[in-house]
Amino acid sequence: MLRELQITNLAIIDKLHVEFSPGLNILTGETGAGKSIIIDAVNLILGGRGSADLIRAGAKEASVEALFDLSGRDALLTALAEAGIECDGELLVRRVVAAGGKSRVFIGGGLATTSLLSEICRNLINIYGQHDAQSLLKTDQHLLLLDGFSGTLPLRAEFAARYEECQGARHELQALEAGEREAARRLDLLSFQSNEIAEAKLTPGEEEDLAEERTRLAHSGKLMGASQGAFDALYGGDAPILGNLSGIIAGVADAGRIDPALNPVTEALQAAYAQLEDASLTLRDYAARVESDPARLEEIEDRLDAIGRLKKKYGASIAEILEYQREVDQELSLLSNLEGSRGELQTRISRLEQELAVLGGRLGKARQDGAGKLKEGMERELAELAMKHAVFETSFEKSAEARSFGFERAEFLFSPNPGEPPKPLAKIASGGELSRLMLALKQLHPDSEVPTLIFDEVDTGIGGATSALVGEKLKRVAREQQVLAITHLPQVAAFADRHLKVEKRVADGRTATGVELLEGEERVAEVARMLSGARVTEKTLEHARELIQEAVR
Repeated sequence: MLRELQITNLAIIDKLHVEFSPGLNILTGETGAGKSIIIDAVNLILGGRGSADLIRAGAKEASVEALFDLSGRDALLTALAEAGIECDGELLVRRVVAAGGKSRVFIGGGLATTSLLSEICRNLINIYGQHDAQSLLKTDQHLLLLDGFSGTLPLRAEFAARYEECQGARHELQALEAGEREAARRLDLLSFQSNEIAEAKLTPGEEEDLAEERTRLAHSGKLMGASQGAFDALYGGDAPILGNLSGIIAGVADAGRIDPALNPVTEALQAAYAQLEDASLTLRDYAARVESDPARLEEIEDRLDAIGRLKKKYGASIAEILEYQREVDQELSLLSNLEGSRGELQTRISRLEQELAVLGGRLGKARQDGAGKLKEGMERELAELAMKHAVFETSFEKSAEARSFGFERAEFLFSPNPGEPPKPLAKIASGGELSRLMLALKQLHPDSEVPTLIFDEVDTGIGGATSALVGEKLKRVAREQQVLAITHLPQVAAFADRHLKVEKRVADGRTATGVELLEGEERVAEVARMLSGARVTEKTLEHARELIQEAVR
């Protein structure tokens, strides 16, 4: 709710600080005292247009500060947190209008934009009267108000969820169809790449094995010469090493029979002989295997060249090439299933459209029924508010295409006088009529989404017993929401939980507006003034007391 309002240098207001309370706050005062300026100040807080004309003569700027108590308003606190504004249950907003017409906005102590101010404060205050900030003049709000009255908000939310799901599926299908040509090109490319790698029949470690074989073939002559020459030296020729070593072993063995100390030497020579013999046989076999094969060498070179070309395209090694092929094959599988995906999406969209048609039919029927009950209730309430011949209707505009809120739009139509056809509220309703329309709607559907409601001119054209009825209705609304009401009727003022008197004062030759909290006999005196004008008598004072006591009962 709105706890405090401070206005500086706005019109004839020099400096004004007003505190409000929960319940029904009534503002009274003589015509021209400045009550409408307070509404202008609230409009600035709501993001309304700031003009240099609003600045008090001689001042460089005007400012309005508002302190809101958001206790228990978890949704509003969450919305503020999402906007990057942290508060501990209290929110201070400030609007400054400079002489050049430029505005500065402060929310929670930090600079902000007028649009953010408007977005936040429209969830805190609604004004119903001669100004432009009333939700009743916003046609896009009428269907929401009707749904609230009709109890169709849960069904509307269910419809909106299905609609968003259907829209998401449609966007997926559009993206799928838009990408089909590109997907076809991609499919051709990936198929070529996969086939090229598959046809190569690569195996892990193949490149290393081929490189080793190529080295052996390229040096076959050298390898054969070395191995055959070593074998000949060890085993063949005129003086083979093994033959000489055999004679040496025999001589040392013979000496060992004389001196056993040479026996270990004999054994070592015999072991060396056995190793050299094994080595010579291995060299003989190796030399027999080594051959010069230019055809095989050329085949290996071609294979390595092919592997090299694949490495330039798909990876630094055969392992990387094979991994790339696996990824390509996965994407090919996905692309190959596009047709199936399209069919699934089309089936899903068809199912959701059928569900929307069923939900939309239920929603439309419930809205039609609700509109009939709303008409009956509104015309009954308006009759009690001295608008006996008023007509209130809801006009529906059907659409073949679903929107997030259903298949229809709604607009409230109104006729205050007999014989006049109902017309849109914005074209026909006056400020006072709008106030009474909202007051009537609040009797039928006392929601509390916006914590503070301001009624301006709600008593225009009302008198007698109807005046007290307006006061009762305002009091009833104020049980759920904070209400600020400007009135000229004592019967309405008598219902105030907090009575504020707005008056003009002259100081140092300048006129300024002040606000005084009235309690006790001061309040009785103000109600008496409203009853009789400037001349207050004991009789009017007694009448004022009776009005206040009756309102309390």
